[in-house]
This record gives sequence, C-alpha cells and structure tokens, in this order.
Amino acid sequence: MFAPRSLAAVLVALLTLASACGGSSSDATASPDAGTSAAAADDSASEGTPGVRVVSVDDALAIAENPPADLVILDVRTADEFAEGHLEGAMMIDFYAEDFAAQLGELDPTVPYLLYCRSGNRSGQAAAMMADLGFVDVADVDGGISAWTGKGFPVVK
Repeated sequence: MFAPRSLAAVLVALLTLASACGGSSSDATASPDAGTSAAAADDSASEGTPGVRVVSVDDALAIAENPPADLVILDVRTADEFAEGHLEGAMMIDFYAEDFAAQLGELDPTVPYLLYCRSGNRSGQAAAMMADLGFVDVADVDGGISAWTGKGFPVVK
C-alpha cells in the first residue's frame, strides 16, 4: 500500500509543478530571472527576430517601409475585404477557401512574410498553420488591418 500512495504523491507534485510552469504572473516572483527572460523574448519578437511571431502595427509598418529581401505581404481576408483596402503589394489567400491550407503549402517557407487579416484571428490561425508547415519568418500583425487603419497607416483599394 505504501508504493501506490507514494506514486500518487509524486503525481500530484508533478501536476502541481506542471501547472505552476504554465506562464502565470507568479513565475516572475519565483525567480528574478524568469520575468526578465520572458520580457527579453517579447522584446526580441518585436524587434523582428525571425520565427512565427505577433508584431505590433508599428513594427509591421517598419517592416513594410523597410522590407527584408523577398518580403511577401499576405492578406488572409476574403476578396471583398481585400477590395475594401489592403496593404500595398499584398497578395491575398482567402482563409475561408476550401484549399487554404494547400495554398499556404505552395508558398516558399524560407522567405519572410508580413501576415494580417481584419483583426488578428484568422491570421493567428494561419500563422500557426505556417509554423506547422515550417515557415521560418512570419510576422503576424497584432490587431490586423483594423489596428493598422486605426493608426492612420495607408492602405490601397
């Protein structure tokens, strides 16, 4: 009987530890470096570090105005939304298209992408798909084109 109780105690301890490592704000108080490393990771993402990441509209504007070589601006809204206004030079793949995943799979995963939708929901899902497909540099615009136009940044029709 002692072994099952010990096993149960170990499992409870492991589950408690695992839930504590979930990224709550208490992590910063557990170790002085824990919050610093998380902040550093957030800072590096906003500075344009390659990978699949969310960027502010200000960072997105900086990327669009000073684009890396081969930048693809990818709009994942519908054709009607795209016609209402989009970022200059953007290509569109409709997130709701039946073959959306296949169309993403046809893109070059080694070039940089600036990805957006209306509010960030569809582009967030697309970014996760792109990560799964091995894309190496995807900047997903936080708040989408709504945040972009909310700042008065330019669109073309």
